[in-house]
Amino acid sequence: MNPDLIILAGTVHTLDGEPGNPAPQAVAVRNGRIHAIGTRQDAQSWGPAEVVDFGDAVLTPGLVDCHVHPVMGLDMTRGCDLSGITDLAAVRALLRAEAEATPAGEWVRGWGLDPNAFGSLPVHRELIDDVVSGRPALIRLFDAHSALANTAALEIAGITGPRHFDQAAEVVCDGRDKPTGLLLEAAALDLVLKHMPQETFQERKRRLGGLFESFSRAGLTGIHVMDCGEGTLELLSALEEDLAGTGRGLPLRVRVSPWCMPGSDEAEWQRLAVQVATARGARWEVAGIKLFVDGTVDNGTAWLFEPDSHGQSVAPFWPRPEEYNRAIRFFAGQGIPTATHAIGDAGVAAVLAAFEDLPADLPPAPHRIEHIETVPDELIERFARSGLIASMQPSHCTHYSRADQTDNWSTRLGKERADHGWRSADLRSAGVTLALGSDWPVAPFEPLPILADAQLRRRSGRPEEQPISPAQALTARQALEGYTSHAARAAGEWAAAGSITVGKRADFTVFDLDPLSAAPDDLAAGRVLATVVEGRFQHLAIGVAG
Repeated sequence: MNPDLIILAGTVHTLDGEPGNPAPQAVAVRNGRIHAIGTRQDAQSWGPAEVVDFGDAVLTPGLVDCHVHPVMGLDMTRGCDLSGITDLAAVRALLRAEAEATPAGEWVRGWGLDPNAFGSLPVHRELIDDVVSGRPALIRLFDAHSALANTAALEIAGITGPRHFDQAAEVVCDGRDKPTGLLLEAAALDLVLKHMPQETFQERKRRLGGLFESFSRAGLTGIHVMDCGEGTLELLSALEEDLAGTGRGLPLRVRVSPWCMPGSDEAEWQRLAVQVATARGARWEVAGIKLFVDGTVDNGTAWLFEPDSHGQSVAPFWPRPEEYNRAIRFFAGQGIPTATHAIGDAGVAAVLAAFEDLPADLPPAPHRIEHIETVPDELIERFARSGLIASMQPSHCTHYSRADQTDNWSTRLGKERADHGWRSADLRSAGVTLALGSDWPVAPFEPLPILADAQLRRRSGRPEEQPISPAQALTARQALEGYTSHAARAAGEWAAAGSITVGKRADFTVFDLDPLSAAPDDLAAGRVLATVVEGRFQHLAIGVAG
């Protein structure tokens, strides 16, 4: 049977573990699946089909970002972009300009605020009150787990002192129990967020469609969404319906993992299990459950064996960790994949212990730990024995820590724990499956710079920077596998995706240079020529020969 499409390229990296001899340069697609792989000469005998020739370009399995927050990011990224700003005067100037440009009666918003900008000063509402002219303001910190509300915003929300929550969240107060404006974790943030004006459904759908197109142009053919906030599934369904008439559908595959939070019970877990079994469209599905055992190092809510330099980060996110263990047992017992946010050494140890205690005869499912920012050698060894998957974000290391350890993350942890940070190479060497991603909007989503940062251990395009723990650098192949073959394993989809293999899904990314041989800084500045999902071009750069 003749294929529908033949793609020619200078190099095809199959990532199937079998070196081609000679190297493949042609892939045929039929009915959304890979039909044949071979040389350009082989392709001449495959029969009549649409042919797209990318010349000397390089074709790989489609890139998948294994940790991203697109719908939550729509809300988080409204207002002034403060990401990358580490000077308080510059932060205040940007917020002043944002306030002047914001129509009367509306909230002043900002996002991406780096606590390093405050230096030795505490993060306090008084540092922004005077630049927003008395208007209510909420500034999201880069970690997505905290925000700074000004005095007017606290008054609207009725926040006058400490609050109690079912999870590890906090309205930070001073010695007189007066709120500083710093809100830690989702439950505390929600006290203010529920008072803020919301976008219309149509506007959110428009912005989500634009974001997905940006993901596709950047080289992504799939994303693992690590939340399922209000309206997420309705937005995906409506957007997919709008795009159905184009013949393309959603420009990438979307796997959603709703949150299971402290205070929930088995009835809520069963509701989530039903959602996993039933909620799906043509290219989106609810495919797992996201849990948390801690917060972040930068705001003092990680879970560490020993306190950080501020005396913080010693409490679990679930006040009763045994309830987390029961939730894991429930979902694992039904074969439902889980992904647990665990950043600190005690948090990672707690997740490992929960899975080590599970019966051996449970249904197979991929279970993951997200982030894994600081762990000692003993936990690397236990991780390898556990069979759990590691999901990490290389740009968290390169964007928010420094080689001299003067950043907030490193100083909170101290040298020994900072030296045991971001251990991606050690996890790979131990045989752990390592999926990679961005955690957008915490860090930029463009995968080429992330692939470069994973190898450089510094920000790409900045050769003057010193690498951070350079022994933890990934090889070019390991980095690419984190977005392809290991991403597929992290989703339990290796039989259907993650390599260019006959019978697997025809999801591809086409580069103008070779991600396995290009210098990392060059790769970061490279160009994505095309993305293909299910044999259909979702992005095709102008000027590509057909």
